[in-house]
Amino acid sequence: MEFATFADRAGTIDAEPADLEIVAHVRELLADAGDDACGGAEPQTLEIVARFAQGRVFPAWDSTTLDIGPSTCYEAIARAAGTNVGADDVEDRLADVGEIGEVAASYDFGGQQGLSAFISGGAGGGGDDLTVREVYETLEDLAHAEGSGSQDRKVDLLFGLFNRCSSEEARYLARIVLSEMRIGVGEGTVRDAIAEAFDVPQDRVERALQVSNDYGRVARVARDEGLEGLDAMELEIGRPVQAMLAQAGTVTDALEEWDEAGVEWKYDGARIQLHYNPAGSGPADTRVFSRNMEEVTDALPEVVEFAADTLEEPAILDGEVVAIDADGSPLPFQEVLKRFRRKHDVAKAREDVTVRPVFFDCLHADGEDLLEEPLTTRHARLRSVLGGSDTADHTGGDGTAADADVEGLSLLWLTDDPDEIESIDADALEAGHEGIMLKNPASTYSPGRRGKHWRKRKPDVETLDCVVTGAEWGEGRRATFLGTFELAVRAGDDLATVGKVATGITDEKLSELTELLEPHIAAEDGQDVDIEPAVVFEVGYEEIQTSPTYSSGYALRFPRFLGVRPDKDPADADSLERLERLQGQ
Repeated sequence: MEFATFADRAGTIDAEPADLEIVAHVRELLADAGDDACGGAEPQTLEIVARFAQGRVFPAWDSTTLDIGPSTCYEAIARAAGTNVGADDVEDRLADVGEIGEVAASYDFGGQQGLSAFISGGAGGGGDDLTVREVYETLEDLAHAEGSGSQDRKVDLLFGLFNRCSSEEARYLARIVLSEMRIGVGEGTVRDAIAEAFDVPQDRVERALQVSNDYGRVARVARDEGLEGLDAMELEIGRPVQAMLAQAGTVTDALEEWDEAGVEWKYDGARIQLHYNPAGSGPADTRVFSRNMEEVTDALPEVVEFAADTLEEPAILDGEVVAIDADGSPLPFQEVLKRFRRKHDVAKAREDVTVRPVFFDCLHADGEDLLEEPLTTRHARLRSVLGGSDTADHTGGDGTAADADVEGLSLLWLTDDPDEIESIDADALEAGHEGIMLKNPASTYSPGRRGKHWRKRKPDVETLDCVVTGAEWGEGRRATFLGTFELAVRAGDDLATVGKVATGITDEKLSELTELLEPHIAAEDGQDVDIEPAVVFEVGYEEIQTSPTYSSGYALRFPRFLGVRPDKDPADADSLERLERLQGQ
Protein backbone atom coordinates (compact mmCIF):
# COMPACT_ATOMS: atom_id res chain seq x y z
CA MET A 1 0.00 0.00 0.00
CA GLU A 2 1.27 3.44 -0.89
CA PHE A 3 1.65 5.75 2.08
CA ALA A 4 -0.34 8.36 0.16
CA THR A 5 -3.30 5.96 0.18
CA PHE A 6 -2.96 5.45 3.91
CA ALA A 7 -2.75 9.22 4.48
CA ASP A 8 -5.84 9.82 2.32
CA ARG A 9 -7.83 7.22 4.31
CA ALA A 10 -6.55 8.68 7.58
CA GLY A 11 -7.79 12.08 6.48
CA THR A 12 -11.24 10.66 5.75
CA ILE A 13 -11.33 9.03 9.19
CA ASP A 14 -10.07 12.23 10.83
CA ALA A 15 -12.98 14.19 9.34
CA GLU A 16 -15.63 11.62 10.36
CA PRO A 17 -17.55 12.49 13.57
CA ALA A 18 -19.60 9.27 13.85
CA ASP A 19 -18.06 6.29 15.67
CA LEU A 20 -19.84 3.67 13.54
CA GLU A 21 -18.67 5.32 10.34
CA ILE A 22 -15.10 5.45 11.70
CA VAL A 23 -15.23 1.68 12.26
CA ALA A 24 -16.47 1.24 8.69
CA HIS A 25 -13.61 3.34 7.30
CA VAL A 26 -11.02 1.41 9.33
CA ARG A 27 -12.61 -1.87 8.19
CA GLU A 28 -12.14 -0.82 4.56
CA LEU A 29 -8.58 0.31 5.27
CA LEU A 30 -7.68 -3.08 6.73
CA ALA A 31 -9.46 -5.00 3.99
CA ASP A 32 -7.59 -3.04 1.30
CA ALA A 33 -4.16 -3.24 2.97
CA GLY A 34 -3.25 -6.11 0.70
CA ASP A 35 -0.48 -8.64 1.14
CA ASP A 36 3.23 -8.56 0.52
CA ALA A 37 6.02 -11.05 0.22
CA CYS A 38 7.94 -10.19 3.35
CA GLY A 39 9.70 -13.08 4.98
CA GLY A 40 10.64 -14.30 8.44
CA ALA A 41 9.48 -12.17 11.32
CA GLU A 42 8.93 -9.05 9.17
CA PRO A 43 5.39 -7.70 9.64
CA GLN A 44 3.09 -7.69 6.64
CA THR A 45 1.63 -4.43 5.38
CA LEU A 46 -1.70 -5.22 7.05
CA GLU A 47 0.03 -5.42 10.43
CA ILE A 48 1.76 -2.09 9.88
CA VAL A 49 -1.45 -0.40 8.76
CA ALA A 50 -3.35 -1.68 11.82
CA ARG A 51 -0.69 -0.12 14.07
CA PHE A 52 -0.25 3.11 12.12
CA ALA A 53 -4.01 3.74 12.34
CA GLN A 54 -3.59 3.92 16.12
CA GLY A 55 -0.43 5.99 15.87
CA ARG A 56 1.79 3.04 16.77
CA VAL A 57 4.90 1.87 14.98
CA PHE A 58 5.55 -1.26 17.04
CA PRO A 59 3.25 -3.73 18.83
CA ALA A 60 1.96 -2.63 22.24
CA TRP A 61 3.99 -5.35 23.98
CA ASP A 62 7.24 -4.29 22.31
CA SER A 63 9.26 -1.82 24.39
CA THR A 64 11.07 -0.53 21.28
CA THR A 65 10.54 3.22 20.87
CA LEU A 66 11.51 5.76 18.24
CA ASP A 67 13.06 7.90 20.98
CA ILE A 68 12.42 11.05 18.98
CA GLY A 69 11.76 14.28 20.80
CA PRO A 70 9.80 17.15 19.26
CA SER A 71 13.00 19.10 18.50
CA THR A 72 14.35 16.24 16.35
CA CYS A 73 11.11 16.12 14.38
CA TYR A 74 11.11 19.92 13.96
CA GLU A 75 14.68 19.83 12.64
CA ALA A 76 13.85 17.13 10.08
CA ILE A 77 10.75 19.04 8.90
CA ALA A 78 12.76 22.26 8.63
CA ARG A 79 15.50 20.62 6.56
CA ALA A 80 12.96 19.11 4.17
CA ALA A 81 11.09 22.41 3.92
CA GLY A 82 14.02 24.40 2.57
CA THR A 83 17.19 26.31 3.36
CA ASN A 84 15.28 29.32 4.64
CA VAL A 85 13.40 27.29 7.26
CA GLY A 86 14.81 26.43 10.69
CA ALA A 87 13.59 24.33 13.59
CA ASP A 88 12.63 27.55 15.40
CA ASP A 89 10.39 28.49 12.47
CA VAL A 90 8.62 25.13 12.72
CA GLU A 91 8.16 25.59 16.47
CA ASP A 92 6.81 29.12 15.95
CA ARG A 93 4.33 27.89 13.37
CA LEU A 94 3.29 25.13 15.77
CA ALA A 95 2.56 27.77 18.42
CA ASP A 96 0.22 29.48 15.93
CA VAL A 97 -1.41 26.38 14.48
CA GLY A 98 -1.40 24.13 17.55
CA GLU A 99 -0.95 20.75 15.84
CA ILE A 100 2.21 19.22 14.34
CA GLY A 101 0.43 17.49 11.46
CA GLU A 102 -1.02 20.77 10.26
CA VAL A 103 2.41 22.36 10.49
CA ALA A 104 4.06 19.59 8.45
CA ALA A 105 1.30 19.76 5.83
CA SER A 106 1.83 23.51 5.42
CA TYR A 107 5.30 23.08 3.90
CA ASP A 108 6.15 22.16 0.32
CA PHE A 109 8.49 19.18 0.59
CA GLY A 110 10.32 17.23 -2.04
CA GLY A 111 13.06 19.43 -3.42
CA GLN A 112 15.88 19.11 -0.92
CA GLN A 113 18.98 17.21 -1.97
CA GLY A 114 21.34 15.40 0.35
CA LEU A 115 22.82 12.03 1.18
CA SER A 116 19.93 11.11 3.48
CA ALA A 117 17.41 11.79 0.73
CA PHE A 118 19.12 9.27 -1.54
CA ILE A 119 19.50 6.79 1.31
CA SER A 120 15.75 6.95 1.87
CA GLY A 121 14.98 6.19 -1.72
CA GLY A 122 15.23 9.37 -3.75
CA ALA A 123 15.44 13.12 -3.42
CA GLY A 124 12.32 14.08 -5.29
CA GLY A 125 9.02 14.32 -3.46
CA GLY A 126 6.82 13.47 -6.40
CA GLY A 127 8.91 11.03 -8.42
CA ASP A 128 9.12 8.08 -6.10
CA ASP A 129 5.95 6.98 -4.34
CA LEU A 130 6.49 6.19 -0.68
CA THR A 131 4.97 2.94 0.61
CA VAL A 132 3.69 2.06 4.05
CA ARG A 133 6.40 -0.58 4.31
CA GLU A 134 9.16 1.89 3.45
CA VAL A 135 7.94 4.24 6.15
CA TYR A 136 7.91 1.40 8.68
CA GLU A 137 11.35 0.09 7.72
CA THR A 138 12.87 3.57 7.92
CA LEU A 139 11.31 4.20 11.32
CA GLU A 140 12.56 0.79 12.46
CA ASP A 141 16.09 1.73 11.40
CA LEU A 142 15.67 5.03 13.20
CA ALA A 143 14.55 3.29 16.40
CA HIS A 144 17.64 1.09 16.43
CA ALA A 145 20.12 3.90 15.76
CA GLU A 146 22.43 4.21 18.76
CA GLY A 147 25.90 5.25 19.73
CA SER A 148 27.99 8.12 18.46
CA GLY A 149 26.23 10.09 15.75
CA SER A 150 22.90 8.37 16.28
CA GLN A 151 21.01 11.64 16.72
CA ASP A 152 22.28 12.95 13.39
CA ARG A 153 21.39 9.62 11.82
CA LYS A 154 17.83 9.90 13.12
CA VAL A 155 17.44 13.40 11.71
CA ASP A 156 18.83 12.21 8.36
CA LEU A 157 16.40 9.29 8.16
CA LEU A 158 13.42 11.39 9.14
CA PHE A 159 14.44 14.16 6.73
CA GLY A 160 14.61 11.58 3.94
CA LEU A 161 11.02 10.53 4.62
CA PHE A 162 9.62 14.05 4.81
CA ASN A 163 11.54 14.94 1.65
CA ARG A 164 9.49 12.35 -0.24
CA CYS A 165 6.13 13.32 1.28
CA SER A 166 3.20 15.18 -0.14
CA SER A 167 1.44 17.57 2.24
CA GLU A 168 -1.08 14.95 3.38
CA GLU A 169 1.58 12.28 3.78
CA ALA A 170 3.65 14.69 5.87
CA ARG A 171 0.63 15.45 8.05
CA TYR A 172 0.25 11.84 9.19
CA LEU A 173 3.94 10.97 9.17
CA ALA A 174 4.57 13.76 11.71
CA ARG A 175 1.69 12.55 13.85
CA ILE A 176 2.90 8.95 13.82
CA VAL A 177 6.47 9.97 14.66
CA LEU A 178 5.36 12.02 17.68
CA SER A 179 2.60 9.57 18.76
CA GLU A 180 -0.06 12.21 18.15
CA MET A 181 -2.25 10.44 15.56
CA ARG A 182 -5.56 11.47 17.19
CA ILE A 183 -7.93 10.58 14.36
CA GLY A 184 -10.47 8.90 16.62
CA VAL A 185 -9.15 5.36 16.17
CA GLY A 186 -8.80 3.62 19.51
CA GLU A 187 -8.23 0.00 20.41
CA GLY A 188 -11.96 -0.79 20.36
CA THR A 189 -12.26 0.69 16.88
CA VAL A 190 -9.54 -1.54 15.46
CA ARG A 191 -10.95 -4.56 17.28
CA ASP A 192 -14.40 -4.04 15.74
CA ALA A 193 -12.91 -3.27 12.33
CA ILE A 194 -10.90 -6.52 12.35
CA ALA A 195 -14.03 -8.50 13.18
CA GLU A 196 -16.02 -6.87 10.37
CA ALA A 197 -13.26 -6.86 7.76
CA PHE A 198 -12.48 -10.57 8.10
CA ASP A 199 -15.88 -11.87 9.23
CA VAL A 200 -14.87 -13.27 12.61
CA PRO A 201 -16.72 -12.88 15.95
CA GLN A 202 -15.78 -9.78 17.93
CA ASP A 203 -15.40 -11.70 21.21
CA ARG A 204 -12.84 -14.05 19.62
CA VAL A 205 -10.89 -11.06 18.30
CA GLU A 206 -11.00 -9.61 21.83
CA ARG A 207 -9.60 -12.82 23.30
CA ALA A 208 -6.82 -12.98 20.70
CA LEU A 209 -5.90 -9.38 21.50
CA GLN A 210 -5.78 -10.14 25.22
CA VAL A 211 -3.28 -12.97 24.80
CA SER A 212 -1.15 -11.36 22.07
CA ASN A 213 -1.35 -7.63 22.84
CA ASP A 214 -0.68 -7.09 19.13
CA TYR A 215 -3.41 -5.59 16.92
CA GLY A 216 -1.38 -6.02 13.76
CA ARG A 217 -0.75 -9.70 14.33
CA VAL A 218 -4.39 -10.36 15.21
CA ALA A 219 -5.52 -8.60 12.03
CA ARG A 220 -3.21 -10.78 9.92
CA VAL A 221 -4.25 -14.01 11.66
CA ALA A 222 -7.94 -13.11 11.28
CA ARG A 223 -7.43 -12.52 7.56
CA ASP A 224 -5.15 -15.48 6.80
CA GLU A 225 -6.30 -18.13 9.28
CA GLY A 226 -9.77 -17.05 10.33
CA LEU A 227 -11.48 -18.14 13.54
CA GLU A 228 -9.33 -21.26 13.91
CA GLY A 229 -6.17 -19.18 13.87
CA LEU A 230 -7.52 -16.66 16.38
CA ASP A 231 -8.54 -19.40 18.80
CA ALA A 232 -5.08 -20.97 18.53
CA MET A 233 -3.34 -17.80 19.72
CA GLU A 234 -1.88 -18.08 23.21
CA LEU A 235 0.17 -16.15 25.74
CA GLU A 236 3.87 -16.18 24.99
CA ILE A 237 6.55 -16.02 27.66
CA GLY A 238 8.63 -12.92 27.08
CA ARG A 239 5.78 -10.98 25.47
CA PRO A 240 4.00 -8.93 28.18
CA VAL A 241 0.26 -8.33 28.27
CA GLN A 242 -1.58 -5.40 29.77
CA ALA A 243 -2.26 -5.58 33.49
CA MET A 244 -5.79 -6.02 34.82
CA LEU A 245 -6.76 -2.88 36.74
CA ALA A 246 -8.95 -2.00 39.69
CA GLN A 247 -11.41 0.77 40.42
CA ALA A 248 -12.34 2.31 43.76
CA GLY A 249 -15.08 0.49 45.65
CA THR A 250 -16.64 -0.30 49.00
CA VAL A 251 -17.01 -3.50 51.00
CA THR A 252 -20.79 -3.15 50.96
CA ASP A 253 -20.95 -2.91 47.16
CA ALA A 254 -18.57 -5.86 46.74
CA LEU A 255 -20.53 -8.19 49.02
CA GLU A 256 -23.87 -7.16 47.51
CA GLU A 257 -22.64 -8.01 44.01
CA TRP A 258 -20.51 -11.08 44.69
CA ASP A 259 -21.94 -12.56 47.94
CA GLU A 260 -18.35 -13.43 48.87
CA ALA A 261 -15.20 -11.38 48.35
CA GLY A 262 -11.59 -12.27 47.82
CA VAL A 263 -9.50 -9.99 50.06
CA GLU A 264 -5.80 -9.21 49.62
CA TRP A 265 -3.42 -6.72 51.18
CA LYS A 266 -2.76 -3.71 48.96
CA TYR A 267 0.99 -3.16 48.77
CA ASP A 268 2.59 0.25 48.34
CA GLY A 269 4.80 -1.00 45.55
CA ALA A 270 5.23 -0.98 41.79
CA ARG A 271 3.41 -3.43 39.53
CA ILE A 272 5.52 -6.07 37.78
CA GLN A 273 4.87 -8.95 35.42
CA LEU A 274 7.37 -11.82 35.69
CA HIS A 275 8.02 -14.06 32.68
CA TYR A 276 10.07 -17.16 33.44
CA ASN A 277 11.25 -20.00 31.23
CA PRO A 278 13.42 -22.63 32.96
CA ALA A 279 16.71 -23.79 31.54
CA GLY A 280 16.40 -26.23 28.66
CA SER A 281 19.25 -26.53 26.24
CA GLY A 282 20.40 -23.08 27.38
CA PRO A 283 20.21 -20.89 30.47
CA ALA A 284 16.93 -19.97 32.11
CA ASP A 285 15.23 -16.92 30.63
CA THR A 286 13.79 -14.43 33.13
CA ARG A 287 12.27 -11.12 32.12
CA VAL A 288 10.49 -8.54 34.26
CA PHE A 289 8.13 -5.89 32.90
CA SER A 290 6.54 -2.81 34.43
CA ARG A 291 2.86 -1.93 34.44
CA ASN A 292 3.46 -0.12 31.13
CA MET A 293 5.17 -3.23 29.68
CA GLU A 294 8.60 -1.61 29.80
CA GLU A 295 11.32 -4.16 30.50
CA VAL A 296 12.93 -3.57 33.92
CA THR A 297 14.78 -6.88 34.32
CA ASP A 298 18.24 -5.39 34.80
CA ALA A 299 17.02 -2.97 37.47
CA LEU A 300 15.54 -5.74 39.64
CA PRO A 301 18.09 -8.55 40.10
CA GLU A 302 16.28 -9.67 43.29
CA VAL A 303 13.28 -10.68 41.18
CA VAL A 304 15.49 -12.59 38.76
CA GLU A 305 17.15 -14.38 41.68
CA PHE A 306 13.77 -15.14 43.24
CA ALA A 307 12.60 -16.76 40.00
CA ALA A 308 15.75 -18.85 39.70
CA ASP A 309 15.50 -20.04 43.32
CA THR A 310 11.73 -20.65 43.38
CA LEU A 311 10.24 -21.48 39.98
CA GLU A 312 10.59 -24.83 38.28
CA GLU A 313 8.16 -24.49 35.37
CA PRO A 314 7.38 -21.84 32.72
CA ALA A 315 5.17 -19.14 34.19
CA ILE A 316 3.81 -15.63 33.81
CA LEU A 317 3.05 -14.04 37.18
CA ASP A 318 1.41 -10.75 38.12
CA GLY A 319 2.53 -8.96 41.26
CA GLU A 320 4.31 -6.02 42.83
CA VAL A 321 7.83 -5.22 43.93
CA VAL A 322 7.99 -3.65 47.39
CA ALA A 323 10.87 -1.78 49.05
CA ILE A 324 11.77 -3.12 52.49
CA ASP A 325 14.05 -2.11 55.34
CA ALA A 326 16.57 -4.30 57.20
CA ASP A 327 13.77 -5.87 59.25
CA GLY A 328 11.68 -6.67 56.19
CA SER A 329 9.13 -3.93 56.91
CA PRO A 330 7.72 -2.08 53.89
CA LEU A 331 9.08 1.31 52.89
CA PRO A 332 7.15 4.05 51.04
CA PHE A 333 6.49 3.80 47.33
CA GLN A 334 9.03 6.54 46.62
CA GLU A 335 11.79 4.17 47.75
CA VAL A 336 10.73 1.65 45.11
CA LEU A 337 11.12 4.31 42.45
CA LYS A 338 14.81 4.67 43.31
CA ARG A 339 15.25 1.15 41.98
CA PHE A 340 12.50 0.62 39.48
CA ARG A 341 13.97 2.30 36.42
CA ARG A 342 17.61 2.29 37.41
CA LYS A 343 19.84 1.52 34.44
CA HIS A 344 23.26 2.22 35.91
CA ASP A 345 24.95 1.38 39.22
CA VAL A 346 22.25 -1.16 40.04
CA ALA A 347 24.50 -2.89 42.57
CA LYS A 348 24.97 0.35 44.48
CA ALA A 349 21.24 1.12 44.32
CA ARG A 350 20.55 -2.38 45.63
CA GLU A 351 22.73 -1.69 48.65
CA ASP A 352 20.72 1.45 49.37
CA VAL A 353 17.24 0.05 48.75
CA THR A 354 16.26 -3.62 48.95
CA VAL A 355 13.15 -4.85 47.16
CA ARG A 356 11.19 -8.09 47.25
CA PRO A 357 8.49 -9.39 44.91
CA VAL A 358 4.98 -10.33 46.03
CA PHE A 359 2.75 -12.13 43.52
CA PHE A 360 -1.04 -12.24 43.53
CA ASP A 361 -1.96 -13.79 40.17
CA CYS A 362 -0.86 -16.46 37.72
CA LEU A 363 -1.62 -15.91 34.03
CA HIS A 364 0.24 -18.90 32.62
CA ALA A 365 1.85 -22.00 34.07
CA ASP A 366 3.61 -24.94 32.42
CA GLY A 367 2.10 -24.38 28.98
CA GLU A 368 -1.42 -23.59 30.20
CA ASP A 369 -3.04 -20.16 29.80
CA LEU A 370 -5.16 -19.25 32.82
CA LEU A 371 -6.77 -15.92 31.83
CA GLU A 372 -10.21 -17.47 31.53
CA GLU A 373 -10.01 -19.37 34.82
CA PRO A 374 -11.63 -17.90 37.96
CA LEU A 375 -9.51 -16.03 40.50
CA THR A 376 -9.62 -18.90 42.99
CA THR A 377 -8.24 -21.34 40.41
CA ARG A 378 -5.50 -18.94 39.34
CA HIS A 379 -4.48 -18.30 42.95
CA ALA A 380 -4.32 -22.03 43.69
CA ARG A 381 -2.09 -22.45 40.62
CA LEU A 382 0.05 -19.53 41.78
CA ARG A 383 0.46 -21.15 45.17
CA SER A 384 1.59 -24.36 43.49
CA VAL A 385 4.01 -22.56 41.14
CA LEU A 386 5.62 -20.84 44.13
CA GLY A 387 6.19 -24.13 45.88
CA GLY A 388 3.09 -24.38 48.07
CA SER A 389 0.25 -26.88 48.20
CA ASP A 390 -2.29 -26.76 45.36
CA THR A 391 -5.01 -28.38 47.48
CA ALA A 392 -5.25 -26.07 50.51
CA ASP A 393 -8.76 -25.26 51.72
CA HIS A 394 -8.70 -21.58 50.87
CA THR A 395 -11.66 -20.16 52.75
CA GLY A 396 -9.66 -18.14 55.28
CA GLY A 397 -8.23 -19.36 58.56
CA ASP A 398 -6.29 -22.56 57.89
CA GLY A 399 -5.90 -21.86 54.18
CA THR A 400 -4.22 -18.49 54.67
CA ALA A 401 -2.09 -19.87 57.50
CA ALA A 402 -0.73 -22.45 55.07
CA ASP A 403 -0.12 -19.76 52.49
CA ALA A 404 1.88 -17.65 54.93
CA ASP A 405 4.78 -20.10 54.56
CA VAL A 406 4.90 -19.69 50.76
CA GLU A 407 7.55 -17.08 49.92
CA GLY A 408 6.46 -14.40 47.48
CA LEU A 409 2.75 -15.29 47.68
CA SER A 410 0.18 -12.61 48.45
CA LEU A 411 -2.39 -13.98 50.89
CA LEU A 412 -5.99 -14.34 49.74
CA TRP A 413 -8.94 -14.53 52.12
CA LEU A 414 -12.42 -15.55 50.94
CA THR A 415 -15.16 -14.19 53.18
CA ASP A 416 -18.67 -12.77 53.28
CA ASP A 417 -18.17 -11.21 56.71
CA PRO A 418 -17.71 -7.41 56.72
CA ASP A 419 -16.18 -7.54 60.20
CA GLU A 420 -13.52 -10.00 59.04
CA ILE A 421 -12.74 -7.74 56.08
CA GLU A 422 -12.34 -4.79 58.45
CA SER A 423 -9.97 -6.89 60.56
CA ILE A 424 -7.89 -7.83 57.50
CA ASP A 425 -7.78 -4.15 56.51
CA ALA A 426 -6.59 -3.18 60.00
CA ASP A 427 -3.86 -5.85 59.90
CA ALA A 428 -2.67 -4.58 56.50
CA LEU A 429 -2.42 -1.01 57.76
CA GLU A 430 -0.64 -2.10 60.93
CA ALA A 431 1.89 -4.00 58.80
CA GLY A 432 2.65 -0.79 56.94
CA HIS A 433 0.68 -1.44 53.75
CA GLU A 434 -1.92 0.73 51.98
CA GLY A 435 -5.05 -1.23 52.86
CA ILE A 436 -6.85 -4.00 50.98
CA MET A 437 -7.98 -5.11 47.55
CA LEU A 438 -11.42 -6.65 47.02
CA LYS A 439 -11.76 -9.15 44.17
CA ASN A 440 -14.58 -11.21 42.74
CA PRO A 441 -13.58 -14.86 43.39
CA ALA A 442 -15.26 -15.97 40.16
CA SER A 443 -13.70 -13.29 37.95
CA THR A 444 -11.48 -14.07 34.98
CA TYR A 445 -8.33 -12.04 34.22
CA SER A 446 -9.07 -9.24 31.73
CA PRO A 447 -5.83 -7.59 30.53
CA GLY A 448 -6.03 -3.82 30.32
CA ARG A 449 -9.54 -3.64 31.77
CA ARG A 450 -10.46 -1.48 34.76
CA GLY A 451 -13.65 -3.23 35.75
CA LYS A 452 -15.86 -3.85 38.72
CA HIS A 453 -14.29 -7.24 39.51
CA TRP A 454 -11.24 -5.73 41.22
CA ARG A 455 -11.71 -2.89 43.68
CA LYS A 456 -9.17 -0.99 45.71
CA ARG A 457 -10.10 0.29 49.12
CA LYS A 458 -7.77 2.90 50.62
CA PRO A 459 -7.96 4.57 54.01
CA ASP A 460 -8.04 8.33 54.59
CA VAL A 461 -8.53 10.67 51.63
CA GLU A 462 -8.78 9.64 47.98
CA THR A 463 -5.92 10.34 45.62
CA LEU A 464 -5.80 11.21 41.95
CA ASP A 465 -3.16 10.50 39.34
CA CYS A 466 -2.88 13.80 37.42
CA VAL A 467 -0.85 14.88 34.40
CA VAL A 468 1.48 17.85 34.91
CA THR A 469 0.70 20.44 32.20
CA GLY A 470 2.36 23.55 33.61
CA ALA A 471 4.42 25.05 36.42
CA GLU A 472 5.88 28.27 37.74
CA TRP A 473 9.49 29.15 38.47
CA GLY A 474 9.97 29.85 42.18
CA GLU A 475 11.23 32.96 43.89
CA GLY A 476 14.13 33.71 46.26
CA ARG A 477 16.04 30.56 47.19
CA ARG A 478 13.67 28.54 45.01
CA ALA A 479 14.20 30.70 41.91
CA THR A 480 15.99 27.87 40.08
CA PHE A 481 13.27 25.33 40.86
CA LEU A 482 9.97 24.64 39.18
CA GLY A 483 7.04 24.65 41.59
CA THR A 484 3.27 25.29 41.86
CA PHE A 485 2.51 22.58 39.33
CA GLU A 486 -0.62 22.70 37.17
CA LEU A 487 -2.57 19.44 37.16
CA ALA A 488 -4.96 17.90 34.64
CA VAL A 489 -7.04 14.77 34.15
CA ARG A 490 -7.97 12.95 30.96
CA ALA A 491 -11.05 14.23 29.11
CA GLY A 492 -11.40 12.04 26.03
CA ASP A 493 -8.36 12.70 23.85
CA ASP A 494 -7.68 15.97 25.66
CA LEU A 495 -6.65 17.07 29.14
CA ALA A 496 -8.74 19.19 31.53
CA THR A 497 -7.11 21.18 34.33
CA VAL A 498 -8.18 20.60 37.94
CA GLY A 499 -5.91 22.90 39.93
CA LYS A 500 -2.36 23.49 41.08
CA VAL A 501 -0.25 21.85 43.76
CA ALA A 502 2.66 23.30 45.72
CA THR A 503 2.18 21.68 49.13
CA GLY A 504 4.16 18.74 50.46
CA ILE A 505 7.30 19.30 48.38
CA THR A 506 10.72 19.80 49.96
CA ASP A 507 13.57 21.74 48.34
CA GLU A 508 15.31 18.44 47.60
CA LYS A 509 12.20 17.09 45.91
CA LEU A 510 11.72 20.34 43.96
CA SER A 511 15.24 19.92 42.59
CA GLU A 512 14.41 16.35 41.48
CA LEU A 513 11.11 17.43 39.92
CA THR A 514 12.77 20.30 38.07
CA GLU A 515 15.33 17.92 36.60
CA LEU A 516 12.52 15.54 35.62
CA LEU A 517 10.29 18.18 34.00
CA GLU A 518 12.78 20.54 32.33
CA PRO A 519 13.18 18.32 29.21
CA HIS A 520 9.41 18.58 28.70
CA ILE A 521 9.12 22.38 28.85
CA ALA A 522 7.20 23.49 25.76
CA ALA A 523 7.11 27.27 26.32
CA GLU A 524 7.89 29.93 28.93
CA ASP A 525 6.36 33.32 29.63
CA GLY A 526 8.06 34.99 32.57
CA GLN A 527 7.62 32.69 35.55
CA ASP A 528 4.89 30.66 33.83
CA VAL A 529 5.90 27.44 32.08
CA ASP A 530 3.92 25.20 29.72
CA ILE A 531 4.86 21.53 30.06
CA GLU A 532 4.24 18.78 27.52
CA PRO A 533 2.06 16.03 29.01
CA ALA A 534 4.60 13.39 30.01
CA VAL A 535 4.76 13.17 33.82
CA VAL A 536 2.07 11.93 36.22
CA PHE A 537 1.78 13.06 39.85
CA GLU A 538 -0.13 11.25 42.59
CA VAL A 539 -2.00 13.98 44.47
CA GLY A 540 -4.04 13.84 47.67
CA TYR A 541 -6.86 16.25 48.35
CA GLU A 542 -9.51 17.07 50.92
CA GLU A 543 -12.45 17.80 48.64
CA ILE A 544 -13.47 18.26 45.01
CA GLN A 545 -15.38 21.48 44.36
CA THR A 546 -17.09 22.85 41.28
CA SER A 547 -15.09 25.75 39.88
CA PRO A 548 -15.13 27.93 36.74
CA THR A 549 -11.39 28.55 37.14
CA TYR A 550 -10.24 25.29 35.57
CA SER A 551 -11.27 23.68 32.28
CA SER A 552 -12.58 20.53 33.99
CA GLY A 553 -15.19 22.60 35.83
CA TYR A 554 -13.75 21.31 39.13
CA ALA A 555 -10.97 22.20 41.53
CA LEU A 556 -9.10 20.14 44.12
CA ARG A 557 -9.37 21.67 47.59
CA PHE A 558 -6.12 21.52 49.61
CA PRO A 559 -4.22 19.39 47.08
CA ARG A 560 -0.91 17.97 48.23
CA PHE A 561 1.89 16.27 46.34
CA LEU A 562 2.34 12.59 47.24
CA GLY A 563 4.79 11.45 44.60
CA VAL A 564 5.66 10.92 40.94
CA ARG A 565 4.15 7.93 39.14
CA PRO A 566 6.86 6.93 36.64
CA ASP A 567 5.01 3.64 36.13
CA LYS A 568 2.14 5.57 34.56
CA ASP A 569 1.87 7.40 31.26
CA PRO A 570 -0.52 10.34 30.72
CA ALA A 571 -2.93 7.89 29.08
CA ASP A 572 -3.11 6.05 32.43
CA ALA A 573 -3.93 9.17 34.47
CA ASP A 574 -7.34 9.50 36.11
CA SER A 575 -10.24 10.64 33.96
CA LEU A 576 -12.71 13.49 34.23
CA GLU A 577 -15.38 10.82 34.56
CA ARG A 578 -13.75 9.49 37.73
CA LEU A 579 -13.34 13.04 39.05
CA GLU A 580 -17.06 13.64 38.57
CA ARG A 581 -17.88 10.33 40.24
CA LEU A 582 -15.74 11.15 43.26
CA GLN A 583 -17.19 14.64 43.49
CA GLY A 584 -20.69 13.19 43.60
CA GLN A 585 -19.99 10.70 46.39
